[in-house]
Amino acid sequence: MKLKTRIVNAISLLVAKITGGVVQDESAEILDGKVTQGMPELIRKAGAEGAVLLKNDGMLPFTKDREISVFGRVQYDYFSTGYGSGGDVKKPYVRHLINGIENCEELSLNRVLAQEYAEWVMDNEIDHGYWAHWPRSYPEMPLSDEIVNKARKTSNDAIIVLGRSSGEDRENALEEGSYYLKKEEKDMIDMVAKKFDNICLLLNIGSIMDLTWTEAYKDKIKAIMIVWQGGMESGNSIADLLSGRVAPSGRLADTIVRKYEDYPSSNDFGGKVFNNYVEDIYVGYRYFETFNKDAVLYPFGFGLGYSKFTQEVTKVEESDKDVKLTIKVNNNGNFKGKDVVQVYIQKPISPIDNPYRELVAYKKTKELQPGETDTLFIRVSKEQFASYDSQGVTGFKSAYVAQKGEYVISVGENVRDAKDVTKVVVNEHTLVKQLSELLAPTSNFNIIKNVKGKAKLVPVATRTTDLKKIILDNLPKDIPLTGNKGYILQDVKDGKVSMDDFVAQLSLDDLEAISRGDYTMNSPLGAAGNAGAIGGVTQSLRDKGIPATITTDGPSGIRLFASCSLIPIGALLACTFNDDLVEEIHTKISEEMKDRGSDILLAPGMNIHRNPLCGRNFEYYSEDPLLSGKTAAAAIRGIQSHGGSACPKHFACNNQEYMRTTNDSRVSERALREIYLKGFEIAIKEAGPNTIMTSYNKINGVWNHYNYELCKSVLRDEWGYDGLVMTDWWMQYAPSPEFPKVKSNGYRVRSRVNVLMPGGKRIGKKKPDGTLLATYGKKEGITLGEMQQNAKDVLGFLLKTDKLK
Repeated sequence: MKLKTRIVNAISLLVAKITGGVVQDESAEILDGKVTQGMPELIRKAGAEGAVLLKNDGMLPFTKDREISVFGRVQYDYFSTGYGSGGDVKKPYVRHLINGIENCEELSLNRVLAQEYAEWVMDNEIDHGYWAHWPRSYPEMPLSDEIVNKARKTSNDAIIVLGRSSGEDRENALEEGSYYLKKEEKDMIDMVAKKFDNICLLLNIGSIMDLTWTEAYKDKIKAIMIVWQGGMESGNSIADLLSGRVAPSGRLADTIVRKYEDYPSSNDFGGKVFNNYVEDIYVGYRYFETFNKDAVLYPFGFGLGYSKFTQEVTKVEESDKDVKLTIKVNNNGNFKGKDVVQVYIQKPISPIDNPYRELVAYKKTKELQPGETDTLFIRVSKEQFASYDSQGVTGFKSAYVAQKGEYVISVGENVRDAKDVTKVVVNEHTLVKQLSELLAPTSNFNIIKNVKGKAKLVPVATRTTDLKKIILDNLPKDIPLTGNKGYILQDVKDGKVSMDDFVAQLSLDDLEAISRGDYTMNSPLGAAGNAGAIGGVTQSLRDKGIPATITTDGPSGIRLFASCSLIPIGALLACTFNDDLVEEIHTKISEEMKDRGSDILLAPGMNIHRNPLCGRNFEYYSEDPLLSGKTAAAAIRGIQSHGGSACPKHFACNNQEYMRTTNDSRVSERALREIYLKGFEIAIKEAGPNTIMTSYNKINGVWNHYNYELCKSVLRDEWGYDGLVMTDWWMQYAPSPEFPKVKSNGYRVRSRVNVLMPGGKRIGKKKPDGTLLATYGKKEGITLGEMQQNAKDVLGFLLKTDKLK
């Protein structure tokens, strides 16, 4: 290993020791190299289904008689995932692009050029940096006229592959080598374009980058495909697509625009102290399709295949509860493939304003041979007609309302091309669900409103409620302490004792211990490399039959010291528009969890793609809450299929990595409910995750690990969630504004955030900090009932797992 690599690894390990973190030393030996049976095939399939073909002027697929010259160093140094805890998996192998092409009998490779790249890559080792200082792209091999001319003599077809990555605790940047093309890449493209008339551009990226430059090459670049970061089978997935073994069927989960400045969040992203979510509900395509269609390069939901499909709505059935569509999809072309049916709704825009279209359903066909037809049945609930009325303009304040007017349902292959198929008239404002004001802003700022198709700025509605009174009015009752009665948790599961009787025997020390983890990552209570333990973290708790439950980082696989599968990134999985496939791949992850010793996988990541510069967009799914929620629900069902637990994250509005532990997301109550919380709501109601993780940031001035309205009022009271809520790793120590003497862990438990992970402060002795019990027995201090309710939340979670018989 080179000296520089040793130094970087040493720095990383030192940082981990200081912070209590776990670093996967790239030089470390993989402990077993085990490959889960059936997993490579699923990863390969998903990697292909999530790739999005943006352009194809007859160049793809390749045939065996067409030798391919591949340019770009990531043909070997492939970005198979992003950096940080979400992608740091000890994978058993990675198939890069050249592996895939060489393994495919239907493809022919210019091996001379590939060898030149191989030798240069070997002599020019990548500096992977260290935590939050990872490279966003890699240096390119300098090209000469001689190299390109030599390649052109044997090849008519060229592939140029460009790579980008991002990671936790660091944003993408508006600079060359990140969001923009860098000079050495442009020079490479120019040189190849001078000699080759047939160029296929492959984008090995984790999040959206600028693609406007591709228009300047016109017919030279005949094919463009975003292949994302497909995990350990990446190269094989791409080869399947290039050869036509598999036809592309991915669809964009985000809008691609011509200029970064056109994104409505561009002026309100990256703030050190706060970001005003000025765009409000107009995120992604909701903004562009309503106000600025000309800014779009590729619309939401767009993606090509190798064939042509028609979608015909053959039947529409309306009832009081829903609209049911029967859609016949026919493959009219000469190549096999899958198509995606997307259903959108256009709502009235007064008195509650709305975007031009919103996604309300989608479904993917089976693989269709030329001339073959698939019939899909799609239901749109009339609850999806509703908009949130935060101010009572319909007569129903703090409620979801289907306002009076015409609702147009459209069907098609993307948001731009969808065709209107039916209209539903609502004759009067109709209450769909009465809620209450929650999480409203306390700061004044302006938000976008749709006024007759024009974007107008109006003041945001601010808080009118008294949170202190709400909390005091809803304190749980104390259960009198009984001392240890010898009950074990299995007795509760077996129905021998009640939960209250079991909790009554927990001492104050027990109640403190069960509210935190085992203090450190890589807990000795679990498999090496784990993220920490929950539950039976003391001997006293374990003596009462409370098992230690082990967490592991995700979502791109299980982060342990042992070898685990590296699956495609979330951004790719969302582009499959295939919930069944997402569930299937996570079902295999569940098997692997059981085998490797992971009880809770900290996944899926499901924050909204508010801005393309967010460093963790690769982990997350989409700019659309329905697609995010449905994809996450599929992942959760899979993860929990063999007794393990999912932990969707980061709840909520973790849309920026810069200053993520202190930044305030200032957002309207409506945008929270319809955009940033909606995906979580869908996932929780449809899949029932056993745990959920709060985010580091604040929402409207309140850190989410202290956010009573988020974690109690919305999550538990409105959505009916009965699982465990944990913090992200470590938290900000602070007093409660409503109860200034209640601080830190007392403040957290009062907010119904059950477990501090990994259990203490980053630095210092591993012991209780005293803040939970500091106000116990004092006026307006933490109550016995609150601590006991917290314990019941944790124990109730454990009873749902396979940790007990």
